[in-house]
Amino acid sequence: MSATSSVRGWLTAFAGISRRETLRFVNQRGRFLAALVRPLVWLFIFAAGFRAVLGLSITPPYQTYILYEVYVTPGLVAMIQLFNGMQSSLSMVYDRETGAMRTLLVSPFPRWFLLGSKLVAGVVVSIIQVYTFLAIAWFWGIEPPLWGYVAVIPALILSGLMLGAMGLFLSSAIRQLENFAGVMNFVIFPMFFASSALYPLWRMNESSPLLHDICVVNPFTHAVELIRFALYLQVNWTALAVVLGCLAGFFGAAVFMYDPQKGLWARRKGGPG
Repeated sequence: MSATSSVRGWLTAFAGISRRETLRFVNQRGRFLAALVRPLVWLFIFAAGFRAVLGLSITPPYQTYILYEVYVTPGLVAMIQLFNGMQSSLSMVYDRETGAMRTLLVSPFPRWFLLGSKLVAGVVVSIIQVYTFLAIAWFWGIEPPLWGYVAVIPALILSGLMLGAMGLFLSSAIRQLENFAGVMNFVIFPMFFASSALYPLWRMNESSPLLHDICVVNPFTHAVELIRFALYLQVNWTALAVVLGCLAGFFGAAVFMYDPQKGLWARRKGGPG
């Protein structure tokens, strides 16, 4: 096989997986609306109600005093990506039940490429949802620097990949579709509430040092901070390092677990299908 044909084959495989994820997203309009309803409820109702009691003093990356809804917006952006990563992984469990995953995993392409292609396609979908939310938030008065909408793209890609990889890893250990819904709630809500999405870490430390420490080790906190700083044209290097490390760890674990010769499926009859 020539190099040109080989490259064309990889691109065709990537395009096929991406097209499948895109069609699934387009055909599930309720998924798009649900992804927006959750953060918009927080922004329009909870944030507006908390504004009087949770105004924030000057704290990086902000250069002045800010309203609570300004602070909470990056956390709601990360919430969209977290839910999208879990929804995308839910489809992996569904594909395993229907047998569609067997067709995917028996292809001649490496498993890391197949899972990575699905991961990238899911991130593209989440970024579309994020910018729709940011556009609505702009009309609500949430206006980061104009270049922040561009600067945040790498942060969205990295945080989306990390959260999606975490979802892939979780889906590899779940056999039945019904069980995954419970795991989603067990993972999503603790990760979201025990993070800096809703309250700054210094305020957490004032009320509960233990909760502060939990928030610090929560990967979701660092995804939120990476997005927050990028929106305001800054880089949080600690958050960047943690997100990259967690991305590598979660994705490596997912590839291992989806390998029928090495991972969880090696101990289960019937393989990954």
